[in-house]
Amino acid sequence: MLKKLFAGLLSGLIAAFLPACDGINLDKLKPGISTAQNVREIMGPPTMEWTDADGTLTWEYPRTPEGIVNYMIVFGPDKVLLEVRQVLSEENFARVREGMSKEQVRRLLGKPAREHYFPLKKEHVWDWKIKVEPSMDVYFNVHFDEGGRVVRTSSNFVPKG
Repeated sequence: MLKKLFAGLLSGLIAAFLPACDGINLDKLKPGISTAQNVREIMGPPTMEWTDADGTLTWEYPRTPEGIVNYMIVFGPDKVLLEVRQVLSEENFARVREGMSKEQVRRLLGKPAREHYFPLKKEHVWDWKIKVEPSMDVYFNVHFDEGGRVVRTSSNFVPKG
């Protein structure tokens, strides 16, 4: 019982302070000035990297499963910071379309908080926590078929307590 209480308290403290740390660290990043090396020193290694044909580089910094933000940090071909985007937004959720691949969704929204498989439906579901209310957590879900293609999206609410 005491271990559960301590674990819950520790999780809550981490969730409360992680966004504050991000704010401090993100303020240190200056588009047009900061380099990929500067970002790695400040933010640590990314969880995923993508390189486009034009040499643009995107690094993923998820804050899931407890956080409600995921960051994509974009560099030009010269490895100088172009922009920092928080990708868990209504605009990006609306961009998820039927037929998209898991890779396309990951690149759009970042690493999911959780992944589930429902064998009777033969469906994989990724979710991202997007809102924390006093009495519940809100999740955005993307449903994939067994071929890894989006079949639909949904949202759900998980009561706390």
